[in-house]
Amino acid sequence: MKALIKRGPEPGLELADVPEPAVGAGDVLVRVAATGICGTDLHIKAWDDWAAGAVRAPLVVGHEFAGEVVQVGSAVTEVKVGDTVSGEGHLVCGRCRNCRAGRRHLCQHTRGIGVQVDGAFAEYVALPASNAWVHKQQLDPAVAAIFDPFGNAVHTALSFPCLGEDVLVTGAGPIGIMAAMVARHAGARHVAITDLSERRLELARGLGVSKAVRAEPGAVRRLFDELEMTEGFDVGLEMSGSGAALREMLDAMTHGGRVAMLGLPSAEISIDVAQVVLKMLTLKGIYGREMFETWYAMSVLLRQGLDISGVITDRIPYTDYEHAFAVAAHGDSGKVVMTWQ
Repeated sequence: MKALIKRGPEPGLELADVPEPAVGAGDVLVRVAATGICGTDLHIKAWDDWAAGAVRAPLVVGHEFAGEVVQVGSAVTEVKVGDTVSGEGHLVCGRCRNCRAGRRHLCQHTRGIGVQVDGAFAEYVALPASNAWVHKQQLDPAVAAIFDPFGNAVHTALSFPCLGEDVLVTGAGPIGIMAAMVARHAGARHVAITDLSERRLELARGLGVSKAVRAEPGAVRRLFDELEMTEGFDVGLEMSGSGAALREMLDAMTHGGRVAMLGLPSAEISIDVAQVVLKMLTLKGIYGREMFETWYAMSVLLRQGLDISGVITDRIPYTDYEHAFAVAAHGDSGKVVMTWQ
């Protein structure tokens, strides 16, 4: 089969012929229809310090995908050949304290599809049946392929109640925009979003945010009058990994405000802890998706009318993967999806 692989400990990816993955007793084999390019994939392609420490080549990369089940292992009963599935890319141990308590997203022994084990930038991918999310409704394969980042957005946006609240999102990448859409769908009064990319801000405006503004000093505070706010934002969703954005957010939160943080900074950042204490702010770190409560919420949100397809700006055949990765790396696009069929 054709697959995008990291051949060795160096920059770049290669489209190559590799054997189809073996299917264990508890696994399913999926014919891949579409895959999303994630920031993690960009790190692996560039072979930066993080990738060098996390990835062991050779490896088939990619973890955002959807496709059709074409084979099931002998012990699989809940997933059938012909099912359309997306994949939960975090493989947990099932034995640690958190796994046994049903908090699988907190497993300290998590391995990642496309990071520590062969992934989904391929014609076929095998994964445990327990990690396959079966779609009960018909979906655009490109939308099903981005359930992984959509889950990050849902997990972050629903960490705190949004009904009637004023919500600030810092970072208008695809996940930030989807988080803003979820917060609005969940009943937020206003949802404001900031970014440095005008193209991404324009995309956010077209997908229903109250205000989309360039991230510069004082920009968030200037929104107070425009949005008829008197005390500050109630909920913050930090998606950028920028220290400046986080500090701006903390300054703009109301007393008792709640902040969910998904963005990963590239270096250590500083904040005014006294501000957190005196304003009695809650800061919560978010990683991945709750397995599988977030997946249930995602499916319900789409069934109830939330349309995230607009965040997909580029659909590119996998054979043109170099172009697809270049578009994703530029930082001005929405979600970039590679098609495999």
